[in-house]
Amino acid sequence: MSHKEFHILAVFSLLSILAVGGGTAVLPEMKHLTVESQQWLTDGEFRDIYSLGQLAPGPNMLMVVVIGYHVCKLPGALLAFVGFFLPCCLITWFSSRAWDHFEKSPWRLCLQRAMAPLIVGLMAAGTIAIARTTISDQITIIVAASSFVLLYFGRKINPALLILGGAIVGIFLLK
Repeated sequence: MSHKEFHILAVFSLLSILAVGGGTAVLPEMKHLTVESQQWLTDGEFRDIYSLGQLAPGPNMLMVVVIGYHVCKLPGALLAFVGFFLPCCLITWFSSRAWDHFEKSPWRLCLQRAMAPLIVGLMAAGTIAIARTTISDQITIIVAASSFVLLYFGRKINPALLILGGAIVGIFLLK
């Protein structure tokens, strides 16, 4: 395994362990590690890969495979996938067994209530990290604000349609 491949495995394994509450919770750290620290991607490439992950069917965090492929082709894609998904799967399996074991314990409810604000905060941090990367001028501010209003006040709007609408606006109004 080359030095770069080992780094891919290490970075995505660390992110996997930190992904409490879902992949969105680690987006700020993923951006920091892949763009600023390792310099595998530019801000624009990270934004584009994230957008593709949101639009594609299946788990949006499959974007790690695209990042791994970008860095080291097929071995990088496989190592990013294994690194990001295997540790969290093992942690989930072991913790679910313990969770079931302590079903009647008052500590279980306390832990569950304590984790909720933490997870919401981590997801908000992920949203802010993506917003800082994508919102850069008046047009992107209008697209972001419109998307928020439609999602918040609209009823049963498919977010994929908003992503498609944003892409169309980007094609025609942004260079």
